[in-house]
Amino acid sequence: MTGQVLSEVSAVVAPEREAGFVAAYRELVTRPLPDGLVRTELLRGQDGRWRIQSLWRDRAALDVVRAAPGGPPAPRLFREVGADPALAVFEVEVHRVALVSPG
Repeated sequence: MTGQVLSEVSAVVAPEREAGFVAAYRELVTRPLPDGLVRTELLRGQDGRWRIQSLWRDRAALDVVRAAPGGPPAPRLFREVGADPALAVFEVEVHRVALVSPG
């Protein structure tokens, strides 16, 4: 049985390109999500470092997106703003979700 995997695409984005990068990510996630994508998030770090982390049902779901024509969208978004993305893939070994009570 295969478990969930987390993909992380990261790069440094020039300050003058950040607004366009965020807008492009927001537009991307308004479209239908690929089969097997559990969640995705855009994270801002220090010194212009950005990450797109995506949790996938399994490695096969991620591989389908990576093999699609035009390639996976996360690295493409970084390249469109002149950044050089790096990809890492992690197998989820332990997972727990906190229950949050309303207000």
